Amino acid sequence: MADRHHPHRRRAPPGHRCRGRPVNAPGRGAAARRGRDRRARTLLPAPGAPRLSGDRTVSTAVVGGGIAGLAAATALAERGVRVTLYEREAVLGGRLAGWPTVLADGSTATMSRGFHAFFRQYYNLRGLLRRTDPGLERLRGLPDYPLRHADGAHDSFRHVPRTPPWSALGFVALSPTFTLRDLARMNPVAALPLLDVRVPGVYTRLDDVSAHDFLESIRFPPAAHHLAFEVFSRSFFADPRHLSAAEMVLMFHIYFLGSAEGLLFDVPDEPFPASLWDPLARYLTGHGVDLRTDTPVTSVDPTADGGFVVAADGGEQRHDTVVLALDAAGLRSLVERSPRLADAAWRERIARLRSAPPFLVSRLWLDRPLDAARPGFLGTSGYGSLDNVSVLDRWEGEAARWVSRTAGSVVELHAYALPEDAARDVEQKRLVEQLHRVYPESRAATVVDERHEWRADCPLFPVGGYADRPTVRTSDPGLVVAGDLVRTELPVALMERAATSGFLAANALLERFGVRGQTLWTVPDRGRGAVLRTLAGLG
Repeated sequence: MADRHHPHRRRAPPGHRCRGRPVNAPGRGAAARRGRDRRARTLLPAPGAPRLSGDRTVSTAVVGGGIAGLAAATALAERGVRVTLYEREAVLGGRLAGWPTVLADGSTATMSRGFHAFFRQYYNLRGLLRRTDPGLERLRGLPDYPLRHADGAHDSFRHVPRTPPWSALGFVALSPTFTLRDLARMNPVAALPLLDVRVPGVYTRLDDVSAHDFLESIRFPPAAHHLAFEVFSRSFFADPRHLSAAEMVLMFHIYFLGSAEGLLFDVPDEPFPASLWDPLARYLTGHGVDLRTDTPVTSVDPTADGGFVVAADGGEQRHDTVVLALDAAGLRSLVERSPRLADAAWRERIARLRSAPPFLVSRLWLDRPLDAARPGFLGTSGYGSLDNVSVLDRWEGEAARWVSRTAGSVVELHAYALPEDAARDVEQKRLVEQLHRVYPESRAATVVDERHEWRADCPLFPVGGYADRPTVRTSDPGLVVAGDLVRTELPVALMERAATSGFLAANALLERFGVRGQTLWTVPDRGRGAVLRTLAGLG
């Protein structure tokens, strides 16, 4: 599958210096690693040596062991940098971590912070996973992305064409939430920004508008508004009224209107540690990475010779460079305790970072199976705070083995953007009540055991907040930032933004050392088709 040359050249986004011009894919293997979209973009790193020379020693501290930190550590260690990775938790993976728990029946299970969809557009995250799973055999594709509203409306992406604009036209044609009357009521001019999304232009145009208000201006049918678009916008763990429309429109471009990968996705076939992070930890250790889990960093201070002293549980250590790969709260806290990092303007911006509202993940081990026709994943709307339901034993080996022993089922419920003062016991009970509405046969089941995870550490992308978000580079060339909160000025989001920013952070440091970094891919960085782009320009 050869990559097509695009008729325009794009400049490298501020904050990194990857070459943004398209290139021909150098063979079938590279095309397969990228994906099926022939218009996917290649970002070449700055030229340099393949790795550090044998007589040169450079050390980097990576603070944070989530996706961003692991990506940065991987790219650096592969090129000869001596990496020490600090992670405050006892396990790697960040918001995709998992840990053992003993159930009431005596069996051991792995608990996590919940279901995550690995979309085929996640080129750079999937490239990270290929380090230990070249064929991505530990990912399993789910056959559909079904959505259900409490009033009976439903949608599906299984039969929707994958290539724009046929994806959008096919969705409208196949969706029962769109009627001819609904189409006549819509405001097509307001929808034009969806047709040609470019970064950072989309933020200039829409960052001061909320996702809710943008969708209201288009006058989508109420059922489609609540069922499809609100479900998508809430995947940012925020109420659409408080989410930047630019972030949501970029998401539509990535997953639907700008990419030919489609909206179906993969999931790990075992819990996150076994399928993803334990193999990667072995890989990193094999490349000399010093993995220090259960080791919170208390401060990072620059030294007179251009390095940094990292203070952590167990003592202090000097490093030549530092990657900060933390969530918003962790980054704010560390920078507050490190008053000499970078410059005052940067520290003030970090202090203004906000976290999204709390969310709840409830996992239930039930004593009987759900209907065999239930999908592995279902997005929901109109069921109170319930945002989706996962039946883990449909794809996860550990859950399936528990079910084979007990004839039960393992179900997970998500509630995003809960009130700050929500009563935990009340919300947990409400989620179970909504499960009974969605899958009535669950009413007869007894809960063998249950686990509830309450978290509030996802980044918030508020209306008008884009300019305040940190970039990969800082005023100190030895200090870089990574994570899904980072402004990359590339068409990436969520887990893929975390992985991409981690590689970009590594590339920024490798460029200083004269070493060639990681080649990256993204979905197309502008609307597909001259006609659609022309229409978008009329809006």
